[in-house]
Amino acid sequence: MLQLAPLRFLSDPFRACAAALVLLVLTVTLSGCSTLGFYHQAIAGQLDIWRRERPIEQVLADASVPAQTRARLALTVRARTFAADTLGLPDDGSYRTYADLERPYVVWNVFAAPTLALEPVQSCFPFAGCLDYRGYFARADAERHAATLRAAGNDVYVGGVAAYSTLGWFDDPVLNTFLGWDAADLVELLFHELAHQRLYVADDSAFNESYASAVAAAGLDQWLAQEGQEAVRVRTVRAARRAMTERILAARTALAAIYAGTVPDADKLAAKQATLAALAEDLARVAAQHGLPEAPAQPWNNARVLAVATYHDHVAAFRTLLNLVNGDWQRFHAVAARIGELAPAARSDCLLALAAAETLPPCAG
Repeated sequence: MLQLAPLRFLSDPFRACAAALVLLVLTVTLSGCSTLGFYHQAIAGQLDIWRRERPIEQVLADASVPAQTRARLALTVRARTFAADTLGLPDDGSYRTYADLERPYVVWNVFAAPTLALEPVQSCFPFAGCLDYRGYFARADAERHAATLRAAGNDVYVGGVAAYSTLGWFDDPVLNTFLGWDAADLVELLFHELAHQRLYVADDSAFNESYASAVAAAGLDQWLAQEGQEAVRVRTVRAARRAMTERILAARTALAAIYAGTVPDADKLAAKQATLAALAEDLARVAAQHGLPEAPAQPWNNARVLAVATYHDHVAAFRTLLNLVNGDWQRFHAVAARIGELAPAARSDCLLALAAAETLPPCAG
């Protein structure tokens, strides 16, 4: 998950304050009270993380820290090394510090879409470009923004986020918000966030999230093989999650057909609600069958469907790409970067062709 926040983590307090000042100057160049408020909360949120960060080596040496916390941090150190040495992911200062935020999520992301359309309401920022969501460090701020979007007639979904990447502008820390996850999920998340630092295409959330998801999933497979860990449960959970994702993507296709129809809007709304109700029941059934946690209680709507789809639209294409380059990670990243340089329409066409390709298509050559 991407999130716009201040500049790279620096241990020198003076330089940290200087970075915050640069961002403060940036905010006053942007018009609109809501924009100013957004950047002010981003600065405050990042400064709070800076205040809480400690080098992982220091935490590992602190006998007062619970053994479970130290064991999980040691796991992140091993995964961090594997990511750089094996997966070709950045070997920088990210995930070498730890911060306990004393809350369950680091940010809350707000997704929105029109009531009868599957086009995300985007937010655009310096450096990061346009994203399909907007993130807030405080849930109350996220809910206020969500209320504004609802008042404008949009479907809205607010989701808590355990981690985010700042695209290498900062040294992102390990956070308590995901340290307690299942070991496989923790490692996969680190690979996902580091992938964002390796490749990022402005204004294309679906490309960025699908690329990172594909890297993380394939990387986890290699990690488990190296560690000699039993992967049966991991494969079972992944298969269940894939089945749920496929149902969400199928619902998106059904909704798109409904919205493209010529019937009155009232009929479209009725068909939409029936489709989403069936989706919710289907997902609950799959989760129960595989012992997965129940989905958040928020109702399904266009925004929530898009929030999931963004992460999976092109995963098959990137999975195929890795197979076609015989697992050569450096070549994989290089080809993905070339695809990312294409114009948006050509990029989308290339990924569609790649998903079903048996050899690299010319657009990826």
